[in-house]
Amino acid sequence: MTNILQIADVVRSKNAGPFELTLDIIFCNREIFRQVRESGIITKNSVAQLYQVDESKILEMVWFEPAKALKITLLRNRPSGKIGDLDVYGAQQHAPLLALEFPF
Repeated sequence: MTNILQIADVVRSKNAGPFELTLDIIFCNREIFRQVRESGIITKNSVAQLYQVDESKILEMVWFEPAKALKITLLRNRPSGKIGDLDVYGAQQHAPLLALEFPF
């Protein structure tokens, strides 16, 4: 199995406003990008499972071939900066994606 860190140059997260997070995966090359996209491993359902949220919280998944990238937007569990928020900038929320593995 191949871990996401072996096939992606960038795996990151950031705020997309106070109520949403954006997750970005930028793949090493177009062939890997296509293999991952066509594998069906990364779906709204699989992301919801990784983040332990209902699938309805995954708002958008955009496969953007010119950048060899996948952008995922999901609702934050609590607004940025609200009492109890442990990551105001959303910069550490990509960690669950690091568990992704692929059979190629």
